[in-house]
Formats: sequence, structure tokens, C-alpha cells
Amino acid sequence: MRPARRLDALPVYVFASLGARLKALEARGLDIIRLDIGSPDGPPPEAVIAALESAARDPGKHGYPMSNGLPRLRETIARYYQTRYGVTLNASDQVLPLIGSKEGIAHMALAWLDPGDLALVPDPGYPSYRLGAALAGAEAHFMPLSAGRGFLPDLEAIPEDVASRARLMWLNYPNNPTGAVAPMAFLEDAVAFCTEHGILLCHDVPYADVCFDGYRAPSLLAVSGAEDVAVEFNSLSKSHNMAGWRIGMAVGNRTAVGALAQVKSNIDSGLFLAIQEAAIAALEGDQSWMTARNAEYQGRRDALYDLLVETWGLECVKPQASLYLWARVPDGYTSADFTDRILEATGVSLAPGSVFGPQGEGYIRVSIGQTSEKIAEAIERLRPLRFWL
Repeated sequence: MRPARRLDALPVYVFASLGARLKALEARGLDIIRLDIGSPDGPPPEAVIAALESAARDPGKHGYPMSNGLPRLRETIARYYQTRYGVTLNASDQVLPLIGSKEGIAHMALAWLDPGDLALVPDPGYPSYRLGAALAGAEAHFMPLSAGRGFLPDLEAIPEDVASRARLMWLNYPNNPTGAVAPMAFLEDAVAFCTEHGILLCHDVPYADVCFDGYRAPSLLAVSGAEDVAVEFNSLSKSHNMAGWRIGMAVGNRTAVGALAQVKSNIDSGLFLAIQEAAIAALEGDQSWMTARNAEYQGRRDALYDLLVETWGLECVKPQASLYLWARVPDGYTSADFTDRILEATGVSLAPGSVFGPQGEGYIRVSIGQTSEKIAEAIERLRPLRFWL
């Protein structure tokens, strides 16, 4: 008896294994504060919860849903894109609800990549981009993200033979793990590059509504010609504090959205209808509550930035968006060594940059997805810690 060989290229998901380790440390009596994972600490608006409760009490909402979602949800997503980004979408064939954007990211590889095909993947980057390619039997070619380029890939540095083989490119701005944002000029260049080489451009934007200092993240689909080559993956996990509800969306190019829908129709039966009703309430409701939420996030960002830069003297760019700060570890330490020392000494868990790809080595990712009180406590534990000096 043995599992499929494709699992040889598929490690245990890093935050699943980290969670098991933290539980073991807690069993030993260590009080853990998790600044390693990007999960919002607050609930969604009360109206969203009320919509879920009302729909869950409806006897007609418990049967099988359609895998492509309620027409009303698709129409709501299309209106959201028009209002939020100025992007016009046809709800019938350019919008597909997802059971969280993560499953759509993995299934997009199955829908678009054959064994031996090539996916262009940012490094560092969200692990599911490269792991989805591995599940499809495809190869991942890493596009390095460096501080010197603002953590944007150098499209001109992609070798011609790689570009000619590539079938899919992943981008993610606002970025996880670096917190970087992309100017429209770069997104325009990416659309032009993928148009020239016949590559499907997949843009992952779950942090588009978690922005600071007046920044407002754009949609790739606002770029002229993007609809011909691009699909955007979005989610209510970060924008509406609904990470555990598992509601996301893929929008854009009709052929790619249709291919993803075909995969999903054979794999899942769609979202619980009550959650679809809650998603409609989330997107149709007053969005002004995000202003106060993001202001609180910004205060946490500033406090952690001061710790990393002013107190510890680490190199870190203050992010304009996302839930993360990305800081270089001191000389003489690997990412894992540094985070392990901190965890054992303080109980504060940070994410080693190496888990996001080879270019992440030498960095740590610090999340603001804890309560302000917990973050203040973590800072008090971390402030005197200077073992690397």
C-alpha cells in the first residue's frame, strides 16, 4: 500500500505542521502568541452573521447548491467589481464563486496545466501557487522578488525558452508575504507580457481591501486587454473578516473561468446556500466599517514596525497593504534559526521566510492578525530580546 507518487512533490502544508508544533509547546506550558498566520482576529459585520442565521433556518437552504453559485451571488460579485474597481463583468460566464480562493488556486492548475507544462511562480510567494502546479504534474519556474525591485518580478529577465513554455503566471498584489504593492504600470507590463507569450495571468488579490495610509489597491482587470488573458482570484477572508467561512471568487477571462468551473463541477457541489446568502449581505452592505478596522490594523503595523526597525534594527519596508511585515533577519541566522530562538524564548511565533520559497530565506513574516492587546503583549515580550548582538 502506498500513496500516489504525486504526493512526493507535495509536502505537508507548512502552517498545518507549525500548528501541530505549537500545540505541543502549549502542552508543555508555553503561552503562545501567533504572529505567524494571517487570519483576521475580528468577526464580520453583524448583518452578515444575521443573514447566515436567517438563511440557515430556511428549510429550503440545506440541499445541494449548484457548483457555480447562486445567480444572485454572481450578480452581486459583478456589481462589487463595478463599484469597487470600475471593472465590468458578465455575471453568467465571468464570475465563479469559490469555496475560499485557496481551492480555486489549486484547481486552476488542474484546469489549465498538463503534465510537463510550466507555471511562473513568484518567489517568495503563497505556497499554493507552486503546490497547485505540482498536483497537476507541471513544473514551477520561480520569478525572484527582491527588495531592490520593490518585490516585483523582473519580467524581462524571464528566459525566452521559459516564457515560450509557460502556460500560467501567478501574481499577488498586495503581496503575501512581503506586503509589497504593484503600480498600474507594472500590471500593464504583465498583461502585455502574457498577451505576447499566450500565458494565462492569474492575479490573487485577497488583501485588496486591507490598505493603509490612503492607499487603495487596484484590480488587474482594470488594465486594458486584461480580460483577454487574465483571471483574478479574490476572497472575503481578509476583506470581510470571513476567513473560516470559505467564500471566494474567480473572475475575468471567460475561457479560464469556464475551465475552472468544469473542474469544480466534477469535484465539489458548491457553497452552502446560507453562506452564499451571507456573502451577498457582506458585499451589498455598508463597507464603511472597514475604515475603522484598517485604522486599527495600521496601528498594529506601526507598533510592530517600530519594534522591528527602531528597537531591533532590522531592515523592513513599512507595508501599505496586507496583514504582514517582511523583515530581514540579522546576519548569521537563517530564517528558521531566528524564529525558533524567538519562539523558545518568548512564546511568540513568527513565520520563517524560507517557507515561502528559496528567496524568502533570510526574512521573517510578522502578522498583524491578532488583537491589539495580544500584539502589545507580544511586543513587550519581544522588546528586550537582542540575542543576536
